Amino acid sequence: MTDIIHLLPDSIANQIAAGEVIQRPSSVVKELVENSIDAGAENIQIIIKGAGRTLISVIDDGKGMSATDMRMAFERHATSKIKSADDLFALTTMGFRGEALPSIAAISQVEVKSRREEDELGSLLIISGSKLEKQEVVVCGTGTSITVKNIFYNVPARRKFLKSNETERRNIFNEIERIALVHPNIEFSLIENDVETLHLAKTGLKQRIAQLDGKSVLQQLIEIEEETTLGRIYGYVSRPEYAKKRNSRQFFFVNNRYIRHPYFYKAVMTAFEQLISPNEKPSFYIYFEVDPESLDVNIHPTKTEVKFENEQALWQILMVTVKESLGKFNAVPSIDFDREDAPEIPVFDPSVRTPMPKVNIDPSYNPFHTYKPESTRASAPAFGWEKLYKGFEKEEIPEEVTTVKTLQNIPETDLYPEHYQYKQKYILTSVKSGLMIIDQQRAHIRILFEKYLAQIRNRKGVSQRVLFPEILELTASESAALPSIMDDLVALGFELSDLGNNCYAVQGVPSEIENIKPGQVIRSMINNSLETGSDVKSEIQESIALSLARLTAIPYGRTLTAEEMLLIVSQLFASPSPSYTPDGQKVVSLFTDAEIEKKMH
Repeated sequence: MTDIIHLLPDSIANQIAAGEVIQRPSSVVKELVENSIDAGAENIQIIIKGAGRTLISVIDDGKGMSATDMRMAFERHATSKIKSADDLFALTTMGFRGEALPSIAAISQVEVKSRREEDELGSLLIISGSKLEKQEVVVCGTGTSITVKNIFYNVPARRKFLKSNETERRNIFNEIERIALVHPNIEFSLIENDVETLHLAKTGLKQRIAQLDGKSVLQQLIEIEEETTLGRIYGYVSRPEYAKKRNSRQFFFVNNRYIRHPYFYKAVMTAFEQLISPNEKPSFYIYFEVDPESLDVNIHPTKTEVKFENEQALWQILMVTVKESLGKFNAVPSIDFDREDAPEIPVFDPSVRTPMPKVNIDPSYNPFHTYKPESTRASAPAFGWEKLYKGFEKEEIPEEVTTVKTLQNIPETDLYPEHYQYKQKYILTSVKSGLMIIDQQRAHIRILFEKYLAQIRNRKGVSQRVLFPEILELTASESAALPSIMDDLVALGFELSDLGNNCYAVQGVPSEIENIKPGQVIRSMINNSLETGSDVKSEIQESIALSLARLTAIPYGRTLTAEEMLLIVSQLFASPSPSYTPDGQKVVSLFTDAEIEKKMH
């Protein structure tokens, strides 16, 4: 029997290893931008085409590389960041493994240009599938430019499992956001298909948050800051009244590195207890500065999972810091005494003698003597006002005007209506088998969902122009997600004009929308699409239709007429799935005659 174990070729081993580090185009953007930051760049330009599938290019003005360093950078486990294992516990750079560039080169075609400031000429390096194809001297500016083409071209199985362009674009935006939030002193720009879609100028931390999330976020933020022997915690949390049920912005960073940490998340939520409802979530941007020796980032290649040496102590500090900041900025409700109209209470002085109160008495007053005081009021002259009221003295309301009917005059349909509204929330109707209870809002959601979904798929939405267009300011991530649902919004009846800088003017709205701000509706549908994260067109359309149906459905507490109840019931049972809403909530409940009889005995 022959031996069956053998070594894999380097090309295959590199492709397999690349799967750990490079999972999608956003991973390439993250690794290249982090390298630019480690190189001391102040301006970073990101160029993508085809949502990163076709081309990803990162250009910086960092310190550049020599020809030898450029070639060595693409060898596996070659790095300038660490020299020994002890350096892992003193990391100040974003990268340290020496795996990113070799992994990128293993599954794509890479072109690198770089020049140091002290060099007159730069170097060009072309690598395809880990194979060196060209290296020569070229003229270029100071810094480094890395272009990655045709990602996963030699791994068709990996390329096939990439998501839709909109999803990959969204992931790229997310990675840029996370990096930009910890480096407000660096200028970032993103160019997609030759159009600049994002530009972040150098600024402070709070203004950087406003650049990404809109200027309206500034009034929502409360600053937090605490410095202890274990480290420094600073950043911003949103006021309790701005907490959201979904799509809240939540970021943790440690030593300028984005992390996910459910344990610290619980600390923030503990600080917000009794200030927000259990299903609401606050937004926060929280930064940790700790000793690198007390931190382990070498857990996963993505470097988003870390371990803290003093995790429990930091948990307590974080919770107290957030709670203290909420109280300091009057976000926590407290008893506030109104002193504006309060009487002034003098300070007691024992040397001052207080005089006895005096009582005024009228000795001529007799309580048993009744008299009418003479009126000093002059009598009003007679203007003949009485003539105007002539003929109204004995007028009575005729019996025919009364709204109350006698039992003899009530028709049978009024006495025994087909449908009855209970507590302005449920519609009760009798059926052959018993009593049917219908949730009026959920029923309307079911009806509107079918209607809006048909409009989207048939492109038959009726639009009406608005007199005063509403200006809609989106965040960078919302703006990135908008193109994926734009066609469906137009199909529903929305008309949007791009004003640039993530701002849009709402020119037209669906004719069915009343008393609802169109900007709120659009933002809700975008956030719902972001939350769903689906790549299937039909699922996105269903998500949009459901979101709009929820916003426009009749609310609880509204009194319905007999005609409205009849219309809702008839339209509901014309639906293919009348028993449940699209998201699985129960619409109809039936009590049989047997169950009712059992209750009565």
